[in-house]
Amino acid sequence: MRDDPSLVNLPIAIGGKSDRRGVVATCNYKARQFGVRSAMPTGQALKLCPDLVVIPGTMAKYREAALQIRQIFYRYTDKVEPLSLDEAYLDVTDCTECHGSATLIAEEIRQVISREVGVTASAGIAPNKFLAKVASDLNKPDGQFVITPENVEGFVEKLEVKRIFGVGKVTNEKLRRLGIVTCGDLQQRSLVELVDKFGVFGKRLHDLSFGRDEREVNANSRRKSLSVEHTYSDDLQDIDACKGKLAGLLIELRSRLRRIDSDYMVTKQFIKMKFNDFSATTVERQMVAGLPAESFDHLCDQAWERGARPVRLLGIGVRFVDTSEQRATQLELFP
Repeated sequence: MRDDPSLVNLPIAIGGKSDRRGVVATCNYKARQFGVRSAMPTGQALKLCPDLVVIPGTMAKYREAALQIRQIFYRYTDKVEPLSLDEAYLDVTDCTECHGSATLIAEEIRQVISREVGVTASAGIAPNKFLAKVASDLNKPDGQFVITPENVEGFVEKLEVKRIFGVGKVTNEKLRRLGIVTCGDLQQRSLVELVDKFGVFGKRLHDLSFGRDEREVNANSRRKSLSVEHTYSDDLQDIDACKGKLAGLLIELRSRLRRIDSDYMVTKQFIKMKFNDFSATTVERQMVAGLPAESFDHLCDQAWERGARPVRLLGIGVRFVDTSEQRATQLELFP
């Protein structure tokens, strides 16, 4: 829409072609009015919106815009924690711009992004990361929402629990069966009860229902994994067809691994398999030195056994430990 004004008033989706098993990566708000959404097969999106304009993605362009936006953030604070290509937390506690007002800082950042990058941006302003994330979704596509410290109690009491990060369809349904729809409902349940029903996540639910989130903005966040995957236009019909694709994926994975700095230590390797009914499974194992093809063959066998049906997506990857965060100081043996 930025680069081609003729698209401004049309429903647009970024994604693959419908005859090539394409999937919608994202879409504009005009398309969302028809029910189109991210991760939806392009064919289904076109049924919902026959006039949908489907455009292939241009990752280099997105990275360039994301870098421009990131540089704008750093004009205001060095405490920036990226969440994805187009989203980040900013801690502006010590920022003196705009008289130190987080609300005015967010407004100015959005204006600068619009002027210099040519895209709109939304913002959430709140005392902690949980509330800021929720607030950022409340006034899209080109607005901002403020939750002041004194308004936290009233805000979370009415907040639907499905807006809590980590509450997916299954957990939301389980909460609904317990009569829990809002954070106010959640506040009525004891910590012991929530931990009993939801395990460790129960403690998180209890804290967030009161708007409590002590996480600091982490300006030095590091990657936890690296993977490559491919969605095939024609399903892979059997295990041999799946294994036939591993060599190409492994070449790409090794190539990308060579660009990772030496502070990362690979500890596990995994394979992801999505079947033609859209169910998926991931199998992992401890790292085998050199990432031999045979080690992924074994993972492939295990993944196939879990579904034993045609495969539409296959991916392989590795998980890391960031050794720069775990270096210990050698202590003296004698005083």
